Amino acid sequence: MTHLRLYMTKLYGVNGGALFLNIGCMIIVSLLESVGIYMLVPMLAAIGVFGGHSEMPFLSDGFDYFLPHIPKSWLLPGMLLLFVALLTGQALLQRYQSILSSRIQQRFMRSLRIDVYTSFMKAQWAFYLRQRKSDFSHVMTTELARVSQGTNLLLQLVTAVMFTLIQIALAFWLSPSLTGLVFVSGLVLFVVFRRSIRNAKQLGDRTTELSQVYFAGITDHMNGMKDIKSNLLEAANIRWFRSLTQRMEDNTTQFVRQNATTQFFHRIAAAIFVVSVLFVSLQWLHVTPEKLIVLILIFSRLWPRFALIQASLEYIMSMVSAFESVTKVQRECEAFSDPSLIGLTSSETHVPFDLSEHQLASVSVRQPLSLHNGIECTRLDYCYEGAVEPALRQINLFIPARGMTAIVGKSGAGKSTMVDVLMGFLRPTSGQIQIDGHVLDDELLPLWRQSFGYVSQDPFLFHATVRENLKLADKDATEQQLWEALHFAAADHFVSRLPEGLDTVIGDRGIRLSGGERQRLVLARAILHHPPVLILDEATSALDGEHEAAIQAALERMKGQMTLIVIAHRLSTIRHADQIVVLDQGEIIQQGNYRQLVEEERGAFSQLLSYQSTVSAAP
Repeated sequence: MTHLRLYMTKLYGVNGGALFLNIGCMIIVSLLESVGIYMLVPMLAAIGVFGGHSEMPFLSDGFDYFLPHIPKSWLLPGMLLLFVALLTGQALLQRYQSILSSRIQQRFMRSLRIDVYTSFMKAQWAFYLRQRKSDFSHVMTTELARVSQGTNLLLQLVTAVMFTLIQIALAFWLSPSLTGLVFVSGLVLFVVFRRSIRNAKQLGDRTTELSQVYFAGITDHMNGMKDIKSNLLEAANIRWFRSLTQRMEDNTTQFVRQNATTQFFHRIAAAIFVVSVLFVSLQWLHVTPEKLIVLILIFSRLWPRFALIQASLEYIMSMVSAFESVTKVQRECEAFSDPSLIGLTSSETHVPFDLSEHQLASVSVRQPLSLHNGIECTRLDYCYEGAVEPALRQINLFIPARGMTAIVGKSGAGKSTMVDVLMGFLRPTSGQIQIDGHVLDDELLPLWRQSFGYVSQDPFLFHATVRENLKLADKDATEQQLWEALHFAAADHFVSRLPEGLDTVIGDRGIRLSGGERQRLVLARAILHHPPVLILDEATSALDGEHEAAIQAALERMKGQMTLIVIAHRLSTIRHADQIVVLDQGEIIQQGNYRQLVEEERGAFSQLLSYQSTVSAAP
C-alpha cells in the first residue's frame, strides 16, 4: 500500500485542485442520486399510493403543507418534471465529472511517462550494463499501462466509496436498525473475502513476472532471428512461446475465476439480504410502505456497490506489482544518475524526431571544449561490478591534442572499456583523467560529453531518413554540409544511388543498408558537427579495402585539426598514427609509433601484425 500512497501523492501533485473538484463532483452526483430516490415518495403520494400523505422524514410536514395548495391536475406532471430535471442535472454533472476524471488520469499518466523516460535518459551507462533492453520496453508499455489502469480503478473506488457512504447515511436516517444490519453484513463479506485480495496481489506479481519474460523473449528472438533461422531453432522457439502463453493464460483465467466467484457470492448475498430486509421490515419492525420502498431501492443499489468495491480492491491489488516495478526502476535510475545530466528536467527532454512522422524536433546545442594540450590518464583502474579481475590496470597514458592515438590489442584486452572510461561513460575505480590539466569531474563532464564524436563498432541508426539521421548531430546543417560529411565518410556515392537520396527511409537500425554503409553513415553523422575529439571504436571493421583506404585518407587530412582516438582491429588503418597503445588484459604493454613497434620483433604488436598477415595471405 506504500506504493499506492506514493502514487496518490503524485496524482495530487500533478493535478492539484482539480482532484478535489473531481471529488466534490462525485459527492454532489451521489447526493442528487439520493434525492432522486427520495423524490419517489411524493410522486407516489401524488397518485394516491400512500393516501395523499407521507410519513417520511422532512417530506411528511412539507409535503402535507404544500399538497392542498397545488391543483390536482398539476401535481403529477409537476412532480415528473421535477424528477426529470433532477436526473438531467445529475446526468450533466456526471458527464462533466467523467471527463474531468479522465483528464486527471491522463495528465497524471503523461507526467509519469515523462518522468520514467527522463529517468532512463539521465541514468549512467553503467546502469544499462546491468539491465536488459526489454525490461525498459516492458516498464514503458505494459507496466505503465497497468499503472494507468490501477489509477483509474483507484478513482472509481473513491467514487464507489463516496456513493456508498452517502447512501448509507440516507438509509440510516430512514431506518437505523435495517441499515446497521446491511452495513454489518457487508463488512462480514469483506472479512470473508479478504483472502481473495491477498491472492489477487500474488496473481498480479505473477503477471508482472510472466510479462517481463514475454517481453525479454520476444526482443531476443526478434534480434536474433537470423541465428534462429540458420540454426533451425524455429520449432524450439515456438514450443517455448506456447508454454509461456499457456502460463499467461492460466494466470489470467485464475484471476478472473477468483473475481467471478467473489461477485457470484456477493449477488447471492444481495438476494438473501433483500428478502431478509422485506421479512424483517414487515414482520418485526413494521416499517411504513413508503420507507420500505425507498429502503429497498437504496439497498438494491447499495449492495452492488459493495461488490464493486470488493472487485476494485482485488483488481487494484493485482496492479500493485506494476506500481512497484515502475517505482523500482526509477529508484535504480536515480542511484545511477548521470552527473552530466543532473540539471536536466522532464520538460527539457526532447525526442529527436517523431518516429511515426519523421519530423525533426529541437536537439541540444553543443558547446564543446577546445582541447589544447591533451588527455592524461594517471594510474587508472576500472573493475566491472561483480568481476573478479579489473578490466583496466594502472593505465598511465597521455593522448596529445590534434594527434592520432590508436589503441590495439587482442579481443577482451580492454580496448572498448578504455574508450568508455575516456568518454566518461564509466567512472574509474581509481586514478583520474585530466583534460588540459583539469580533472574530469562531475562539473567538467557535461562539457566534455559535448566535445567528442563517437562511432561504435555496432553503428546505430534510427528508422528514419538519411537526412534525419544525419541532422541528429546538427539540426541546422545545410544540404551542402550534409553532402560534405557524406563525402568525407566515403558515403556520398551510395547515398546518391538510394531511391530518394537523403530522404530515403533506411529501416529499423538501418537494416536496408549493408554493414559498411551503416558505419560510413554513422561516421558522417559524427563529424558533421566538427567535434574537437573523434573516437572510432573499430568503426572501419565492416569496410572493404577501397572504402577503408578512403576513410584512412580522410583521417590523415583531419590530423592537426582534431584529436583522433582509434580502436583498430585492422592494423593497416593505423599505419600513420602518432602513437599506438597496445593493451593486454587491461594493461599497457607497448607504446610507440607504427615503425617503432614493428621493429620490436618479439613484441605483442608484431605478433598481432603477423597473425593478420597470415590470415590475409591464407587462400
